[in-house]
Amino acid sequence: MEEQKLKMSFDPHTIEHLGVKMYSNIPNAIAELIANAYDAEAENVHIKLIDNEGEKSICIIDDGVGMDFDEINNKFLRIGRKKRIEDGNALSPNGKRKVTGKKGLGKLAFFGIGDTIDIVTKKNGNQVSFTLDWDELLGTDKPEYEPIFNIDYCDVKEQGTSITLRNLKRKSEFDKEGLAVSLSKLFNLFDNKFNVLLYLNDDKPIKIDDKLKYNNLDVQFSWNFPTFTALIASTYIESNNIFGNIFSTEKPLKPGLRGITLFANGRLVNAPEFFGVSESSHGFSYFTGWLNVDFVDDWEKDVISTDRQSLNWDLAETTLLREFLKKIMSELERDWRKKRSEKKNEEVKVKTKVDVPGWYKKLPENIRISIEPIVKAVIDDSELSIEAQTTIVQNLHSLIPEYPYYHWRHLHADVQNASKTDYDRQDYYRAFEETVKRYITEVQKKSNATETDVSLMGKVYGKENNKVLKVAKSYKKTDGTDFNNSTIENIEEGQKLLSMGIMTGARNPVAHEEIAELRDSGLFSEKDCLDALSLLSHLFRRLDNA
Repeated sequence: MEEQKLKMSFDPHTIEHLGVKMYSNIPNAIAELIANAYDAEAENVHIKLIDNEGEKSICIIDDGVGMDFDEINNKFLRIGRKKRIEDGNALSPNGKRKVTGKKGLGKLAFFGIGDTIDIVTKKNGNQVSFTLDWDELLGTDKPEYEPIFNIDYCDVKEQGTSITLRNLKRKSEFDKEGLAVSLSKLFNLFDNKFNVLLYLNDDKPIKIDDKLKYNNLDVQFSWNFPTFTALIASTYIESNNIFGNIFSTEKPLKPGLRGITLFANGRLVNAPEFFGVSESSHGFSYFTGWLNVDFVDDWEKDVISTDRQSLNWDLAETTLLREFLKKIMSELERDWRKKRSEKKNEEVKVKTKVDVPGWYKKLPENIRISIEPIVKAVIDDSELSIEAQTTIVQNLHSLIPEYPYYHWRHLHADVQNASKTDYDRQDYYRAFEETVKRYITEVQKKSNATETDVSLMGKVYGKENNKVLKVAKSYKKTDGTDFNNSTIENIEEGQKLLSMGIMTGARNPVAHEEIAELRDSGLFSEKDCLDALSLLSHLFRRLDNA
């Protein structure tokens, strides 16, 4: 009796789902072939886009270690070979690099864009060439596909692999520049030991490198990692193993350019995103960049999706990573707001000669809380040009300047004359003292009195009939009749008491105490001096009519 066996077989259409469906766009498919060249220790890769009178093909040539017949059969043509497990390490053939491949499915990429694949590989003096045909593969009724091959001799010094994709599924014209940029965004491993050049019909090639990722970006600020990470309070164990750069631009980025890309061992493992942080803030329309998280590729669990567009965020390990990345983005957005505000304020200051923070400090609290949100909306939270921002701030400042200047406009002419020199120097204590002296002098002149202290005010002002100066005597109601006598007396008495008060409660403390003590303690501040000048302005106006 024949021994019974369980067998697992595959339908050739499985290749269609794993290859065609997954790698149906050119950049992703070519990226897999670039990765294969990198893992084969290639130093140079030439990608040739060929369009001869509508006959299109793509050829990828590398100078890597190549493959012998057994390696083609047992490794390259085996679908799903987990080479890191089988080879016992994650290193390239001669141990020069850490390999990027892991699942053994990338080799199906070429079927995503071409139906006919010509492969020529050289190693140890032998050249093996064979063709993979999509129609033949789908037409086989066996669980194995046996492509026709040739083995020839070659110079023992020759090595490397060329893969030509023919019968392309897409018939549109090649976009060489667009493809170069797209490929640059899928890797973070280009250097002088791994050069990738892209040609169109043998024209001048484009060198694909990391600079292309953010070509023509108008970078305003940048954050380096892990330098920025050190500023974030966190217990995440891998925090210091995250490397990269995040940029912000002066103007909002197009949607396709926004977000932070994650790379592991030089290859994209998570498409650009912001890791769950609320993107309602318009700040996230300014951010782009990359972070290297190589450690995810070393975890026991395979957390990278087959199409390498996303990590599996449902696992415990990736959840902790995502929470940390979310915290990074929140802290970075706050730091961006601070930097951007400082820069814009400085630009506005240069153009308007208005020190906005200094302006705020010199406004009364009730005015400041109304003005600050308006200026913040104009400078920090708008996309207005610097010219428009400058005009608005200048107009606002003209209407509501720093409190001392706003205050100056309403002072009596005698107060301005007496205090101008010290007022301009922002020495408000001396400005007040000089104005008090002027007030005493003017009171003396008008009353012919000689006293110089508080007794002068008590002598010349008041409700009594024998007082020399009467400040309310000349006023009548609008109908020509006299005001109530008690009203007139109250104003006369008020002039006396206010004048005596300005002497006792203001002039005397300023004259007899150290200014620094009065100012720093807040007992009699610069704002008090300005208020006292306003009171003196009122007293001068009364004196004018005495």
